[in-house]
Amino acid sequence: MSDLIDEAPEGVNAPEFTVSEISGAIKRVIEGEFGHVRIRGEVGRVSRPRSGHIYLDLKDDRSVISGVIWKGVAGRLATLPEEGMEVVAVGRVTTFGGQSKYQIVIEEIRPAGVGALMAMLEKRKKALEAEGLFAESRKKKLPYLPEIIGVVTSPSGAVIRDILHRLRDRFPRKVLIWPVAVQGEKCAVEVARAIAGFNALGPGSALPRPDLLIVARGGGSIEDLWGFNEEIVARAVAASDIPLISAVGHETDTTLIDYVADQRAPTPTAAAEIAVPVRLELLAWLEGQSGRLTQALTGGISQRGQRLRDLSRALPRPEMLVEGPRQRLDTWGDRLPVALERGVARRRVHLADVAGALQISALRRMLAHEARRLAQLGDRLAPALARGLDRKRERLAALRVSSARGLRDIQAEKQRLEAISSRFEEAGQRQMQTLRMRLEAADRLRETLGYRATLARGYAVVRGDAGLVTTKAAAEQATGLEIEFADGRLKLGAGRAGRAKPARKSPEQGSLF
Repeated sequence: MSDLIDEAPEGVNAPEFTVSEISGAIKRVIEGEFGHVRIRGEVGRVSRPRSGHIYLDLKDDRSVISGVIWKGVAGRLATLPEEGMEVVAVGRVTTFGGQSKYQIVIEEIRPAGVGALMAMLEKRKKALEAEGLFAESRKKKLPYLPEIIGVVTSPSGAVIRDILHRLRDRFPRKVLIWPVAVQGEKCAVEVARAIAGFNALGPGSALPRPDLLIVARGGGSIEDLWGFNEEIVARAVAASDIPLISAVGHETDTTLIDYVADQRAPTPTAAAEIAVPVRLELLAWLEGQSGRLTQALTGGISQRGQRLRDLSRALPRPEMLVEGPRQRLDTWGDRLPVALERGVARRRVHLADVAGALQISALRRMLAHEARRLAQLGDRLAPALARGLDRKRERLAALRVSSARGLRDIQAEKQRLEAISSRFEEAGQRQMQTLRMRLEAADRLRETLGYRATLARGYAVVRGDAGLVTTKAAAEQATGLEIEFADGRLKLGAGRAGRAKPARKSPEQGSLF
């Protein structure tokens, strides 16, 4: 700098610099004053040329500073900068004389604020996904109509009211509520403990075990929903043996629990809609199926009846079947007397011819021959009769044995018949018992769905001049009130004068709805 001053011409007080000289001087001053610095700001324009370097702008609400990340540094970065990301950049400030601007040469850059949270969330998500916690094969099928639904949420928010209201509209079910903090430091621990607690319920527990779980929370910022991104919550959901629906935030909000849950609902109200079907739709479907079954049975019977009538028309009439045989019988009846007379005449002629050829001597010889033959047969008759009698006795003995065996067979068949009759009687009794039990179950369901069963559990129905009274204001405006209990009704005076002090809620009343 002193050399430049010495070379200044006479009469000129200000020194002269070349462009490169003044640019280098400024560069030395800036680099000397600002070594390594840390700058927090929002990433603006990002450019990635073919050289592999990254050019970007760091800005806040008033100023912008250019930045460059050389190719070697960019390859080592865990998170590459993107437009709109809030970051903390570490590097050295320098100048670029070719464009007369200053810039920061970035050596390290990392997300800050929400961006840092998002980077942490992405890293955690990849780790859990690598373990298989997001796999579809491990997700459980939701029950079609759960008897008991467990809800993990804040008991004082609008979320639980929306869920209960939607369940009452679609298909009323028993609901167990596990109160938890839905944001803050205690959120993750309490939610994980609630999921594990519901799974620990069993036959010997004071409360029944739910068939389905819903983890619900309203919308909010990423900081508000961060408790549902904790690893302890994700692992508790993965370890749950009870099917679980995630209903955290609005439709655009996504947390780690949404990936691990068996099913994700965009809103808490949608979770209630997924949990149970519409009762009226089921009744309509059953009515339709019953109508289709009746129509199918009626159509089948009609079709078979029509086929039977068609086949019967193809058969000949009974009169036609007997007409031919009847005519042949009449013909043979007319020919029978003549045939008999001819036969008798023919045999009479043959007898006359045979009788004419007979002589007394021949008859005597024939009689003598027959007498000798008869004597021989008489001698053989006695032994033959004895042998025949012996054979008959043997057969009789065999028949007696066969008769005894037949009696035993008859007795065995009789016992078998009695056993079959007893089985038929037992089957009939079991069928009657099953039908009776189904009828009793249907009657119990009718009693459960009716409001009188609710009265028996300690509730009451308040009626005014215009019907049911559901609000305090309506009770104050009524001229008279009537309260219905399980064992009868009680009439009170005017709503303003006769208003009693509200009863305190019993500590035994839990969160079972």
